[in-house]
Amino acid sequence: MPILGEIAAAAAARLQGCNPATVITGVAPLSSAEPGQLSFLTHSRYRPFLATTRAAAVILAPADAVDCPAPALVAANPQIAYARAAALFEPAPETRRGVHPTAWVSPTAQVAVDAWIGPHCTVEAGAIIEAGVIIGPNCVIGEQALLGVGTRLVAQVTICHRARLGQRVLVHPGAVIGSDGFGLALDDDGRWLKIPQLGSVQIGDDVEVGANTSIDRGALEDTIIENGVKLDNQIQVAHNVQIGAHSALAGCVGIAGSARIGQHCRLGGGVGVAGHLEIADRVQITGMSLVAQSITQPGAYSSGLTVEPNRVWNKISARLRRLDELFRRLTALEQILNHRHSPQASLQDHKD
Repeated sequence: MPILGEIAAAAAARLQGCNPATVITGVAPLSSAEPGQLSFLTHSRYRPFLATTRAAAVILAPADAVDCPAPALVAANPQIAYARAAALFEPAPETRRGVHPTAWVSPTAQVAVDAWIGPHCTVEAGAIIEAGVIIGPNCVIGEQALLGVGTRLVAQVTICHRARLGQRVLVHPGAVIGSDGFGLALDDDGRWLKIPQLGSVQIGDDVEVGANTSIDRGALEDTIIENGVKLDNQIQVAHNVQIGAHSALAGCVGIAGSARIGQHCRLGGGVGVAGHLEIADRVQITGMSLVAQSITQPGAYSSGLTVEPNRVWNKISARLRRLDELFRRLTALEQILNHRHSPQASLQDHKD
C-alpha cells in the first residue's frame, strides 16, 4: 500500500497537516471514506462534508485548504491530482506473454515475443502485433491490421482489416474498429447499391475507445482519430470522419460521414454532428445538442430545450405550434405600423 508521501509526490500535491508515513488503503468519497482512505474535493457542493469526513487525507484546492479541519493534499488542480493518486490503486493487468492454446494466429501474422493473445482470439494474415500488446479474450484482428506498442484490447474487440492503432491505445469490450461505413446509392429501380468502403481507420497514440463504440472505415480516404482522443461508450464515428488530438467525446455521440472535429474539443453526451461539417479547435458542445452547421470559432455551444415539468412542457409545446401564426401576425402589424409612420402616410394625413 502506498504512503501519503508517495501519493503527494505522484499527485504533485503539498501535504498539509499530514503524516507522510501514513499508509493509505484506498480512495473513497468524502461522505463515506473510512480511516486509512484518501478522499477528494473537486466541487464546492461537497465542501460541507469536510467537517465530518473520516478520511486520512483529502485532495483539494488551495482555496478549500484554508481552515480545512482535515489533513489535506493541496493541489492547484485537484481533479488531476486525484487522477494521478487513484492510479496508484488501480490493479495493473496481469503480465502475460505468448498465445493462449485456444487462440488462432495466422502463420503470416507478426507477433512480438512479449505480446499476449488471449483465449479464443483470431489473428488474421499479415496482422502485426507489436511489443507489449495485450489482446483479451474473444478478440478478432483482421488482415494486415496493426496494433502498436503497449496497446490493450480488453475483450471481444473487433479490429477489421488494415486498421492501424498507435501506441498505448486502450479499447474496451465490444468496440468495433474498421467496419464498413454506411455508403449506399439508390439505383433507378429503387434498390440500394452498396458503395465499397476502400479506406481504413488510423488511430493515434494514447487513444481510448469506450465499450460498444464503432469507428467506420473510410470510403476512399481513412477515418482518422488523432493522438490522445478519448471516446466514451456507444459512440458512432462514421466513415471519413477526422477527430483532432486530445478531444473528448461523451457517450452516445453520433458523428456523420466526413465531419471534421478539431483539437481539444469536448462533446457532451448524445451530441449529433451532421456530415461534411467542420468544428474548430477548442469547441465545447453541451449534451444532446445538434450540430447542423460548421463551427468556426472556439467556445461553448448548445441547442435544444431542457427538461420541464410535464404541465409546463405541454404549455410550451402548444405555444410552439402557434409560433408561425404569431410570427405572421406580428409581421402584418409591423407593416401596418411602418406604413402609418412613413413620410408618405404623414403627407397624405396632412392633406386630408
